Amino acid sequence: MDQKLKLAIVTGGASGLGLATVKKFVESGIRTVIIGRNEKKLAETAASMGELCSYKQFDLADLKGIPQLVLEISDEYGEIDILVNNAGINLKKTFTTVTDEEFQQIIQTNLTSVFVLSREVVKKMIDQKSGVIINISSMAAQYGIPYVIAYTAAKTGIEGMTKAMAVELSPLGVRVNCVAPGFIETNMSAKALDSDPERKQKVLSRTPMGKLGLPEDVAEAIFYLSSDAAKYVTGVVLPIDGGNSIGF
Repeated sequence: MDQKLKLAIVTGGASGLGLATVKKFVESGIRTVIIGRNEKKLAETAASMGELCSYKQFDLADLKGIPQLVLEISDEYGEIDILVNNAGINLKKTFTTVTDEEFQQIIQTNLTSVFVLSREVVKKMIDQKSGVIINISSMAAQYGIPYVIAYTAAKTGIEGMTKAMAVELSPLGVRVNCVAPGFIETNMSAKALDSDPERKQKVLSRTPMGKLGLPEDVAEAIFYLSSDAAKYVTGVVLPIDGGNSIGF
């Protein structure tokens, strides 16, 4: 173990996959800063995780405020070793009813803010000649899923951006990888699948393992990719999906 405590930033770290990731990081002795919009949830999460966890209340749709946010975190905690771009929003509507504004909102939160936050953090990582970025994709980028056109566009962009970032940044000491969760048991997925039994059955029938994953399954993959165990891994998109993306 390094003597210096590693520092991780996890966006959307107060719930779901982000929360499981924060828990894994903190348990592993990594100081973790969570970013989100809901201050009450952030404060409760940070308090439950103990002294290694703190938070910054911030809406990542505010692109112009991101450079100052990164500066604050860097000034307060020092070198940023890990960035997990987990925050995201979804929209389930038929293709022809999605408005321009709705499409842009999903793209801005799920793709553009990832680019801007990564760019600002990478400036710091290049200076220190080390760092790891983990982006979060989705099954929506692995194959076609109806009613999530904006989300699909954003997540497909995330996978392309991961590869482009990895090729440009790896020679500078910054590894970039991506995790593509399948259907995981979270409040968001439960709400979506429980209200649509036919969709749930389709999900399970094409998942060779025959069950939904757990947030911890995704957190373990993120932890691996962010650790020295993956020091020769960059530019990959790793499905954590029980075989869903190759299921028949």
